Amino acid sequence: MALLRFFRQPKHQRYDYKPRFWDKDKEALEERIKRIEQMQNSDPEAIKSRLEGSFKRGGYLADNNFRRAQVRRSNYILIAIIAALILFSYVFLSLYLPRIVEALGTNG
Repeated sequence: MALLRFFRQPKHQRYDYKPRFWDKDKEALEERIKRIEQMQNSDPEAIKSRLEGSFKRGGYLADNNFRRAQVRRSNYILIAIIAALILFSYVFLSLYLPRIVEALGTNG
């Protein structure tokens, strides 16, 4: 049977992955130390990096309570809109459906 094979089957490729350890807390500590050292220099680049860091750490993305309140508020608004549409549809159908059926009604 091996004599009848004209093409060779490709061998499987090996994936050599060596994981590295990453210490998130240590990296954050080094970043804070670097930021403090830059703040002590008080050059314009240090001021820019300090402002940039405060925007990243604080504000909308870091305040989970603010985000939850915004999501809750938008959900309440959505529920109110859906309820208003259902009420409007019910009133419209109860008032105008008999007239529509009568207009389309019995011609023959």
